[in-house]
Amino acid sequence: MQDYGFLSIVPPLLTVVLAIYTKNVVVALTLGILCGSLIITDFHPFNALFNAIEDQVLAEVSRGTQAQVILVIMIIGGFVKLLEVSGGARTFAARMTRVVSTPAKAQILAWLAGLGIFFTDSGNSLIIGPLFRSVFDEFKLCREKLAYILDTTSSPISILIPFIGWGAYIMGLIENAYQEVGLTENAFSVLVKVIPYQFYAFLALLSVPIVVMTRRDYGPMRRVQAQYLEYRNLTALAKPESAQGAEEKQDPLGIFLYPLGVMLVLVIGLFVWHALHDGVTSTHIRSTLVIGYVAASLTCAEMMRRHKAVTYGQSLGFFIEGAEKLVYISIVLVLAWTLSSVTKDMRTADYVASIITGTVSPAFFPMLVFVLGAVISLSTGSSYGTFAILMAIAVPVGHELGASMYLTIAAVLSGGLMGDHASPISDTTVLASVGADCVHINHVTTQGAYALLTGLVTVLAYFLAGIYETPLVLGIAVVVLFVAFNLAMRYFGAAVEPPPPAVRASAGTD
Repeated sequence: MQDYGFLSIVPPLLTVVLAIYTKNVVVALTLGILCGSLIITDFHPFNALFNAIEDQVLAEVSRGTQAQVILVIMIIGGFVKLLEVSGGARTFAARMTRVVSTPAKAQILAWLAGLGIFFTDSGNSLIIGPLFRSVFDEFKLCREKLAYILDTTSSPISILIPFIGWGAYIMGLIENAYQEVGLTENAFSVLVKVIPYQFYAFLALLSVPIVVMTRRDYGPMRRVQAQYLEYRNLTALAKPESAQGAEEKQDPLGIFLYPLGVMLVLVIGLFVWHALHDGVTSTHIRSTLVIGYVAASLTCAEMMRRHKAVTYGQSLGFFIEGAEKLVYISIVLVLAWTLSSVTKDMRTADYVASIITGTVSPAFFPMLVFVLGAVISLSTGSSYGTFAILMAIAVPVGHELGASMYLTIAAVLSGGLMGDHASPISDTTVLASVGADCVHINHVTTQGAYALLTGLVTVLAYFLAGIYETPLVLGIAVVVLFVAFNLAMRYFGAAVEPPPPAVRASAGTD
């Protein structure tokens, strides 16, 4: 296979720069793919076009796994549209404001719900997102904040659970890497001992309540939240009193709760059934989501027929309309997968990993591995791919240097996770945008400022752990993270959180 050297990092780098500059992910991904195909075909435009279409795009679309993901997204889009049309979501949001009385509590509740869906990183956003959209709307919280919470509780919680798909995959990589260097320790035992050193996963999860506690935002999130508040206030002023009074009539809450109940019961039940039989595979996860959401959609259609005289034919039309809304996101996913295929053909990860071939101090090796993993994952949009490439390189090199194997493996996992978390071409990042129903590039930029700060604290954590290998470093890192976020909010942030509904109502009567 040809070695493209520095040119191998040009397509992903170009894509990230264009995505941020143009704020158009489709254009950025398309140009990145074409750039990669040009390099692969020795800059022959005609051959590059066929390489991009036949060997990259069509090859990715034809893969069964990718087609399954698109089908799941479409079905969920249809279900969400049915919930919106039913009016049950508005009723649920109004009821939730009686229990969850402040925007902070709404965000913490979404965070806790995300921690509970630990068995699937993609399903996390797709299950929790639609449930909390209306709640965040009610509290005038921008959808980008919901996307940040969804994305920060999906992969970070999944990677800490050793008995789900993530754990099985990582244990396989550990076992292969250990065999290469002659180590015989059980892979499960290694993974359990690695958990306390997965600093980025823990810090990312804890960053959400820390951010919520400050009641402030900084960076792009501050700007987007302020714009959203201004938009909501203007639309409220422009709305006629008759229209405002019409919202007082609420649809039955059962139209919202029964379909969601059916979905959750089926999803949880089927996951448990698979876990007790042949194990929970990626295909099982997707098939379970299809069954759960189709059954929930049928339940919602029946509830609307009973309570709102909506025919099954009309419900089907709404379902298709909701699926059509996610065509753009499906295109983004296909292009993201395609760019990942291009970077694989160009051996981008191998080139980036070759940077560490020089002599490195064992104490600093885990820190360097974390940074390198973040760069690879950010460039390729794949944490799984980063784990596979870097585990095979970092473990033998670390063993040769005399670096801690537990720290080295943890740094591989944390680095891959951090880059995937911040990458605009990561499927989990895209799915968080889908779950929150927000503009994808807005989610990338708003989350990026928080992920970067968390990543910098993680670098410090691996620096300290390389010198003093103890899980107590995690406690120090948490304290530093708390201080760092509070300082960032104090000097660069602003309080843009709206008052709770009760306060707004009472303020209007004075």
